[in-house]
Amino acid sequence: MNLTQRPEWTSLKNHLETMSHLQIADLFEADPDRGTNLTAESAGIYLDYSKNRISVETLKLLFGLADALELRQKISAMFSGEPLNNTENRSVLHTALRAPVGSEIFVDGVNVVPAIQAVLERMAKFSDDLRSGRWKGATGSKIAHVVNIGIGGSDLGPHLCYDALRHYSDRSITLHFVSNVDGTDITETLRELNPEETLFIVASKTFTTQETMANARTARDWLVDKVGESAVASHFVAVSTNAAEVSRFGIDTANMFGFWDWVGGRYSVDSAIGLSLMIAIGEKLFRDFLAGFHAMDRHFQSSRWDQNLPVLLGLIGLWNNNFLGAESVAILPYDQYLNLFPAYLQQLDMESNGKSVTKSGERVSYQTGPIVWGQPGTNGQHAFYQLIHQGTKLIPCDFIAFSQSLNPCGLHHDLLMSNFFAQTEALAFGKSHEELQLEGCNPELIPHRTFTGNRPTNSILIEKLTPFSLGALIALYEHKVFTQGVIWGINSFDQWGVELGKVLASRITPELESINEPELKHDSSTNTLIKRYRQQKQT
Repeated sequence: MNLTQRPEWTSLKNHLETMSHLQIADLFEADPDRGTNLTAESAGIYLDYSKNRISVETLKLLFGLADALELRQKISAMFSGEPLNNTENRSVLHTALRAPVGSEIFVDGVNVVPAIQAVLERMAKFSDDLRSGRWKGATGSKIAHVVNIGIGGSDLGPHLCYDALRHYSDRSITLHFVSNVDGTDITETLRELNPEETLFIVASKTFTTQETMANARTARDWLVDKVGESAVASHFVAVSTNAAEVSRFGIDTANMFGFWDWVGGRYSVDSAIGLSLMIAIGEKLFRDFLAGFHAMDRHFQSSRWDQNLPVLLGLIGLWNNNFLGAESVAILPYDQYLNLFPAYLQQLDMESNGKSVTKSGERVSYQTGPIVWGQPGTNGQHAFYQLIHQGTKLIPCDFIAFSQSLNPCGLHHDLLMSNFFAQTEALAFGKSHEELQLEGCNPELIPHRTFTGNRPTNSILIEKLTPFSLGALIALYEHKVFTQGVIWGINSFDQWGVELGKVLASRITPELESINEPELKHDSSTNTLIKRYRQQKQT
């Protein structure tokens, strides 16, 4: 049955007519305890969702939709290793990566947990050797710089987490991240590095990813030119499953850390893709990071809907998207360490749920994944909050903050947090024409200074940014994305949309490199652009 034809969907659509006449302020006036009633907490994460355009009846109807689409059963299917990724016939088991020692999770009749723990133990030994100085470069120097070369989840995941947890990192080792095939990225990264003190982690499941391997070869040439061919074995390790290609590159396969096809790239930071993070923070804190993921996993599996943080975020987001007509969501972390969190969630959400067909291949007739964007507060307040407060577009926002600062500095944290609290209050309640009149505002300015309010926000408050809380926060959004994918009936775990451009690029590259004028068989625009590029790059 088409989603929009389900009785539960129709009930929500009818309910919208009632809610459209209510303001968030009306909902608070009707229930003075709304700010404590519409909250949930788990794994150290406190969610206040009271400043949304929802009522208790809205939630009841959304929970009914989730039940009708068997969300609970789909959650169990994911955790048990069923092949939910139907277009690639793969299990979806990133949750197994953070399962405790002794757990049993089966794929094709094999318990995968011992293999996961074996990789973690190898990662721990390697990172400890590097941090202690036992692992040395080709000339006997201690490694002081680690360059992670990857793209997508093989870059954004570890890069986000290194930035987020830099407070806990070993400052004698600096991490760098190279992802863009633009030569500027690798060139500027290498410019200030000493090759004798630099280790490269090449992160590519297939070891054939175009951007990653181009950067890896450039890094290899740089190292060999300065230290010699024999240095490759001491200065390169791989995160991959393709031993033949790793060996061909010159990396000892003893220094290859593997993962599995049931781990999607954007869900892989808690696999061997997180090797650079373990080097930075050490094995113990990395395992705390995994424990945070696992705590949220257990909560998602077992909690009733009205207390289930990922389900609440997912269903409220669906209400905003499909019924209130919001097309985007802003992620606004009030912590500079989470500078990359909006970008990380862009990939997690938009690559997962940016789909226009159902799992059975039928075209959808409703909005699926939202546009995800954002920036840390308070910088965003001086950039785009004007549009959120007074613009013509409805933009739901997730505000994320920590009660304790990792860097106490005078009044800084209270100033930061006062803005965190003030923004959600202003977005919810606004400022009316009447209030401005009472304040004696110039009548000509009243239309410009009126805030309509009624703009939905979630507030996520956590005691302190730690490896555990970061793991729980990432898992919260992983499961939010899963929840929405189940409701929309789409496959959240493939990404065919990135393939066509790659295929066409592989055909165009020889045309750009050809010494002789190539025969171009593209459209007139692409042909003209290629000709112009070839002319200009030679002058």
